[in-house]
Amino acid sequence: MKEIFNILEIIITSTLRMSVPLILASTGATFSMRSGVSDLGCEGMMIGGAFFGVLGSYIFDNPWIGLLFAAVFGMLFALQHAVLHVTFKVNATLSGMSVNLLSAAAATLLLQIIWERNGNSPRVSAFSKIQADWLKEMPIIGNMLAEQNILFYMSLVIVLLSWIYMFKTASGLRLRMVGENPQAANTVGINVVAYKYFGVLMCGLLCGLGGAYLSLGQLNIFVDGMTGGRGYIAIVINAFGGFSPIGSLLGSLFFGFFESLQTIFQGKLIPSNIVRMMPYILTIIVLSIGIRSSRAPAGVGKYHDE
Repeated sequence: MKEIFNILEIIITSTLRMSVPLILASTGATFSMRSGVSDLGCEGMMIGGAFFGVLGSYIFDNPWIGLLFAAVFGMLFALQHAVLHVTFKVNATLSGMSVNLLSAAAATLLLQIIWERNGNSPRVSAFSKIQADWLKEMPIIGNMLAEQNILFYMSLVIVLLSWIYMFKTASGLRLRMVGENPQAANTVGINVVAYKYFGVLMCGLLCGLGGAYLSLGQLNIFVDGMTGGRGYIAIVINAFGGFSPIGSLLGSLFFGFFESLQTIFQGKLIPSNIVRMMPYILTIIVLSIGIRSSRAPAGVGKYHDE
């Protein structure tokens, strides 16, 4: 019985840890979609956050400065997406993919320029686990919570604040109105362009934080390709969760559970190649079945002056 509990504790602890970047990125995608802008640039924003988070921590020897760098540069990559799609009306798929390509290329190039390295950065100051004895003393969940760092708790607060903003404030109502019917929103005097920019920039900020969690929360180094398609998975989670912050949280925990199984059982009970495929197989299944019942905001891809 004790062995079973220990295995469950390991799985739940790993699930919480693996879910954090997905929680942040999918919540960011919620802002973008609710403003009526498709969010295919999430992967690139996460790459930017992961790289520039490490760069900021490297320069200032402080992971909090790295986190600030990640948020700012995530927003800068999002700004590229917003300018192309919202202002110049470039197809959202093309402008989003341009963010992904630019950020991946920029990270590879800057690795060589700054550190003269291919593939990874030097190790930097990163976030450690919360040292709180009172957490460990909590029954059942204490050890699981004590194994997390501050970014895990930040992600939960961000989800709660995002939900309150979207569904309990007048500004959040206007954001959702822009995403549902930009023409009607414009008619009643809402600044549609400003809200679309806000939604996309919030997406960049949160995706940047999600990327920083990978490089400064799970590790203390940037590695080429470390996002592993999580930005794309976050888009699926967002739709799976009904384009809601709470739904994105639950969907992220669901995907995080399978990602934790990948980490725990790789090369043990199941062939490693099959285990590595699990998150992507799950993504395909969710795309094929689960999203049919999820309705995207009606105004996605539409403009107020059409």
